[in-house]
Amino acid sequence: MKEEKNYITLQQFLKKEGIVDTGGMCKFFIEENEIFLNEKLVKERGKKLYINDVLKINGKEYIIDEC
Repeated sequence: MKEEKNYITLQQFLKKEGIVDTGGMCKFFIEENEIFLNEKLVKERGKKLYINDVLKINGKEYIIDEC
């Protein structure tokens, strides 16, 4: 039985939202854009996002509502 995780990674979120198509694109996207998680700048593709976290990408705000 697979254990359900309670987070999604930044890379998974960017792909799920259609912001990037691949992991390689994600790497460059994160390097070239300002991404804040709960008001702290993040640069790690594997950064864990939890429900109710606030992600701001180039001024657009996203609230994590599912993992």
